[in-house]
Amino acid sequence: MNPLSLPVVPPERGAGTVLALTLGAVVMALLVGVLVLAQAGVMESRAASAADLAALAAADAARGLTSGEPCAVASEVAARHDATVTSCTVTGGNVADVATELAHPFDWGVATGRARAGPPP
Repeated sequence: MNPLSLPVVPPERGAGTVLALTLGAVVMALLVGVLVLAQAGVMESRAASAADLAALAAADAARGLTSGEPCAVASEVAARHDATVTSCTVTGGNVADVATELAHPFDWGVATGRARAGPPP
């Protein structure tokens, strides 16, 4: 073989494999990021729902439609939804203002919710 006819090319065996593995790792990292953000949104929605239901229950108790102390009733309702009541106030006119927290299952913080409920206008 004539040494002048073909240039010497370094071997590139495995370069495609490394590229594919790198792209796969990047896609997986992006997927994990999207899943974490989606989980945070779901937790925020659950905390808001627990606050809504707890505020409605507290307002009903304040109006005398159900028995019990309004903030205790709100705490029970929130606990059924795995949330805790961080603040509960019942003002004049039987309006209940409730704030809840819901712990993230992987201990990445808490999601919060706040709601106000009262008698119909």
